Amino acid sequence: MTVPTTTIVSDLGGVLTTPLRAAFEGYAEHSGVKLHEFFTALVTLSQRDGVNPMHELECGRISQPQFLSALGGQLSDQLGRQINIDDFPEVWFSHLRPNHAMLTLMRRLRARGFHMGLLTNNVREWEPLWRPRLEIDDIFDIVVDSGFVGIRKPDPEIYAHTVQRISTVAERPIRPEEILFIDDVQENVEAARAAGWRAVQFVENKGALAAVDQALQLSEPSRSQQ
Repeated sequence: MTVPTTTIVSDLGGVLTTPLRAAFEGYAEHSGVKLHEFFTALVTLSQRDGVNPMHELECGRISQPQFLSALGGQLSDQLGRQINIDDFPEVWFSHLRPNHAMLTLMRRLRARGFHMGLLTNNVREWEPLWRPRLEIDDIFDIVVDSGFVGIRKPDPEIYAHTVQRISTVAERPIRPEEILFIDDVQENVEAARAAGWRAVQFVENKGALAAVDQALQLSEPSRSQQ
């Protein structure tokens, strides 16, 4: 017997927003630093320190000023001139637009009675730049943000943590197979499936909308019918 889907968990960047790469390209144009130089700097710092500084930032183990200082310093060394990227968060988010098709889908699913969760690899200091703008609290029952919980996708622990959080809201244990997850990163989708979740990989709106509808099978009972 198929276990009904009762819970929707969505990624943020690249699913509920326009693609992240477009935001990086926007900042590259603004700063005059080529996009590949940013990625080279991140790789160099990762090799030097043994950890990816972006991952450390997303787990709250370093602060935003520490990250920007390290990355700006590495870019300065690479390019032979002083690079200051303190305006990165604000400019980056100015190039990240809401994906209205997927936000509308999330609101529709909430109205149908599904438990709603957001699971994002993100930065603690960036929360004010996206949470109010996307009206997240009007759509989702819980937000699991790596910057606050200290774990990031695809670590299995963050999927278990999300199940615990949504179970608390539901006031009953939610089984992993009740969850449908939407993410644009294949590694995150595979990790969710390994955790027992159903999952759809977002590539573009039309395909994702169809895949979600198919996965839910529309006739399945929602939370209001439990």
